[in-house]
Amino acid sequence: MMNARTAVVVEDDHDVGDAISQLLDQAGFDVTVARTGGEALTVIGDARPDLVTLDLTLPDIDGVEVCRQIRTVSDCYVIVVSGRTAEVDRLIGLEVGADDYLVKPFSMRELQARVAALFRRPRSSETGPAAAVTTAAPVADPVPDADPTSMDGCSDLTLNRGSREVLVSGREVDLTRTEFDLLAHLVGHPGVVVPREELMRAVWASDFVPDSTHVVDVHLANLRRKLRSAAGSNQWIRTIRGVGFRFDPCCP
Repeated sequence: MMNARTAVVVEDDHDVGDAISQLLDQAGFDVTVARTGGEALTVIGDARPDLVTLDLTLPDIDGVEVCRQIRTVSDCYVIVVSGRTAEVDRLIGLEVGADDYLVKPFSMRELQARVAALFRRPRSSETGPAAAVTTAAPVADPVPDADPTSMDGCSDLTLNRGSREVLVSGREVDLTRTEFDLLAHLVGHPGVVVPREELMRAVWASDFVPDSTHVVDVHLANLRRKLRSAAGSNQWIRTIRGVGFRFDPCCP
């Protein structure tokens, strides 16, 4: 299939791996299955896939470490599919760069909907139409359409919605898709306290949001750490205890 999207299914359970592979194949993906973390990293490095589904419990390398290494070479969408149900596992998975976390056992229909939701979100390397995964309800992009040259922010912090770049004092800050989308929503409402629930609705699919607002806190913590590292003492994102977050353009 010309211009087919590619996916890597990282799963040592043959039944689960084959089921996911079949689902993605039917959705139009060119699918490769990897049974170990080492094999997955080799395949991902060579194939540069658009999507990875990643089990955390692998026979050689822990899936969290695999995800961390994926993020050093690829900005592909990563969905963790794991039997680990503890909230700390979900938060760690998201913290190291996963876009979504799905707990086993899960239905193929739910996985299909989550994949569809991810591909409705813009990403920096996007060059073609989204994959044909059609059963999920339409989800609005978290970042409004904008002229490629439009900039938001303040004198030291600028956000380019068209190119999905964030600059601090002229230097680009490397953000994940989720971090960019969160920042874009906050920048779009300067001086306004945005509740966590609103951020979840804006960034994640409306029907399949994470089941804990702590996920927002984890991503915001990573975002603030990157901005602080780039800007020194500057802080633009304020935590409003018990409510949410506020972007202050003139915050010293």
